Amino acid sequence: MALCVLVLLVAGFLLWRLQRNATDHQQDIDASLPPETYCGPVILVIGDTAPLFGELKHRETRLGWYLNVRQPAELPALVERLAQQYPALLPQLSVMLAIIPGQHTSADVLVQQQGGWLRAVSECRVVLKGLPPLCAVIWGSSVDERTHWFSYTPDHSQFQFHPENDARLSLAEWVTRDPLHFHHALRLQSLMQWYAGQFAASHTASPCQIGVCLTPVPSLPGNLWQQHAVGLTTLSPENYASPPSLPLPDVLLSVMPQRQGISRWLLTARRVGMMLGLFLALAMLASFIHNQRLVRSVADHLALWRSLPEDAIAAKMLARDALIHDRSLLDAWQRSGEPLRFGMGLYQGMRLSAPVNTAIHRWSPPPAPAPVVQQVVQGPQTVRLDSLSLFESGKAALRAGSDKVLINALVGIKARPGWLIVVAGHTDSTGNPRLNQALSLQRAGAVRDWMRDTGDVPESCFAVQGYGQDRPVATNESAEGRALNRRVEISLVPQADACRVPDAHTRSSQDDGHSQSEKE
Repeated sequence: MALCVLVLLVAGFLLWRLQRNATDHQQDIDASLPPETYCGPVILVIGDTAPLFGELKHRETRLGWYLNVRQPAELPALVERLAQQYPALLPQLSVMLAIIPGQHTSADVLVQQQGGWLRAVSECRVVLKGLPPLCAVIWGSSVDERTHWFSYTPDHSQFQFHPENDARLSLAEWVTRDPLHFHHALRLQSLMQWYAGQFAASHTASPCQIGVCLTPVPSLPGNLWQQHAVGLTTLSPENYASPPSLPLPDVLLSVMPQRQGISRWLLTARRVGMMLGLFLALAMLASFIHNQRLVRSVADHLALWRSLPEDAIAAKMLARDALIHDRSLLDAWQRSGEPLRFGMGLYQGMRLSAPVNTAIHRWSPPPAPAPVVQQVVQGPQTVRLDSLSLFESGKAALRAGSDKVLINALVGIKARPGWLIVVAGHTDSTGNPRLNQALSLQRAGAVRDWMRDTGDVPESCFAVQGYGQDRPVATNESAEGRALNRRVEISLVPQADACRVPDAHTRSSQDDGHSQSEKE
């Protein structure tokens, strides 16, 4: 999720930057630039552009979009602007070097100008990541009013003639069609000699195509073409005082780049897609690693369980508990869905459930041994009575209403053979210790007498003891502690010869319940 948010933030930032750059450069966008959706070749025309464009910044034809570049310094800036605003047009971009010999009178100046233009083309290497396709086109004077286009490419051994509608013809084939074409061929050969002699060897970038247009060309007096023609034939070519607009080389655009590049939005979408793809790859890698860890963990538990012998009960149970824990996790994930870290279609838990369940059900711990039942001999039972609830302070006679307290407290104290009923009296530390001992003995005797008379229990079933203040159960420093120490305790103590009832007609209510008539 964090990576997803990061990708969205980066994508939003890139879109904002693109929009801001488009806004910042909106005022600089020239109306002469083609739209980004333009599909044809985009030609940057350099060199002798004035006879081709006049005052126009661009010319659009059916087959191409021509941009007028007047100065060498404008070429790298225009290419960079196109790369920023219309990157989709870069694959369609090419450079056309226009050469019109009739517009120049000095060969040195022309060579110097051509060198400046070629250096400007080389400066576009960084922006375009290589040199753009270069085409050199020469406009020479024709012997008639018609326009003839020729081209020379490295894949053809000779010039090709380009009619407007028909297929291209070789120069030799074209010359045989009309006697006048022989004069054009001579003019073409002479023009190429001039081109090679002037500056063809100085081109640092080899043109992908050389085009020649034989058409009426506006010429200056004493231009380079006239100088060349006079040197060959001593004849002066015709001059045109009012220069017409020269034709553009649409018929030569077949070798120019025709493919369409990637727009800014498509490029941004590609970057976002790459980021999302990277995130997906990382997520799948993380899911694969987590699933492999799960498989290794369960496999280790299964291997440990299988390696333990059957008689290693404790270790076997620990290994089985680990498998049970694994099964509970796998079952929970099967019901509610696996965690995200195991997702992306790589979850391996389904194939782990079967071997884990098989291992768990194949072995179970042996049953625990039956517990040994031992007969427990009941020890002494002790009933503790509060002295103040039975006696007045310092008195040994039972107070009125104490019968109810004694009856409720002594329900579990029954006389039976082999058990001695011990009645012990206790006091707190207040007063004379000798008097306290005597008082505790008298109170124990009073309780013994009540039990004897009320339950018709023989005298032999009782033992009376008076401990005074010698056996406290709490501290005598507080009123609560002293109240606990003032007590009478009645206990059943095993004694073999205790409570032996002689054969007599009188039987205790604690006997086994047989009547006198049954005895007789």
